[in-house]
Amino acid sequence: MALENVPSDTRGFVSGILQQGYSLGYICASAANLGINGHATRSDGWKAVFWVAAGLSFGVGIVRCLFPESAQFLKARKARKAAKSQSSRMSGSESTSTSFWAETKAMLTGEWKMGIYCVILMTWFNYYSHASQDSYTTFLLVQKRLPPPSAIRASIIMTTGAFLGGTTLGYLSQTVGRRRTIILAALSSAALIPFWILPTTEPALAVGAFLLQFCVQGAWGVVPVHLTELSPRGYRALFPGITFQVGNMLAAPAAQVVNAVSERHFVTVVGEGGQRQRVEAYGPTMGVALAVIVLGIVVTAAVGPERTGREFEKEGFVGVIPEAKNRERDVERCEKEGADESERVENVELREVDGGRTEETSAGEKRADGRPAA
Repeated sequence: MALENVPSDTRGFVSGILQQGYSLGYICASAANLGINGHATRSDGWKAVFWVAAGLSFGVGIVRCLFPESAQFLKARKARKAAKSQSSRMSGSESTSTSFWAETKAMLTGEWKMGIYCVILMTWFNYYSHASQDSYTTFLLVQKRLPPPSAIRASIIMTTGAFLGGTTLGYLSQTVGRRRTIILAALSSAALIPFWILPTTEPALAVGAFLLQFCVQGAWGVVPVHLTELSPRGYRALFPGITFQVGNMLAAPAAQVVNAVSERHFVTVVGEGGQRQRVEAYGPTMGVALAVIVLGIVVTAAVGPERTGREFEKEGFVGVIPEAKNRERDVERCEKEGADESERVENVELREVDGGRTEETSAGEKRADGRPAA
């Protein structure tokens, strides 16, 4: 909805902003967790964080009800109503809903390759974020032996980098291009892996996490606009939603895989008092996983398409019966002239002219001999 309402030359920036609602929510949740659980060991402390988030969700729903639909959606709905009205006056014509499903079937048939490509890309991207974020606080607590408040603070700093990265690189994609920005961000995150997992102090770990998540969520900042621009005409809600959620489903085991592998492998660390301890290898596991995922993202983005600057407002509608499709331009012209529905239907007739030929005339036009048409 947001990307349909903004000019095409600002979509990258807006994409980065709206995607980082995720990061802002993560920061707020971490802050709430720090306040509730940062200085106490409560096994049920997560419940308080959960209910705070649930309450905010109700507020978001109320705010959403106050926003209008996009101009493209309203225009398409008006065209469908006009098409339905026209269909009811024409015997034997197919219904609007039948036409819509016919066009949906045609879209799925013609765009299945694009659908599979976007699902693969979203699978890599969901692994990208979950493998680098979900187990990070556990990594700080278990392998780096940081106290809970320090681990939570580092997580907040990490996600602040994500917020800034998504907005910045989303804006950058408007000039550099969607795929180039994704590839640049992914390769930069791979180069930052050592600075992410090797430090031992809270400040150094926080800085490394900040820089890495600047790149990870920087690449994510391009995703909303990239998926929207790759979507078939008339399916800019359905297509991104399905491809993203299917990719999210396929990447759902990311945290479980990282945790399972980490808990079966160990590294030796130096604890308090200089004692050497064997702990679960969260750092190396996350580092190797991220390197593999970056390779997958770079290859997939490099071979895929891009449609930067696509002008949604100039595209036709979907789900409109054939008779109405031919009248879309006339409808838009008549709306500008203030004409009503009855004035849109021209009174066309065939008249005989010299030599037995016929010509098509409309009410108010003059014939070839200069006399007004009947």
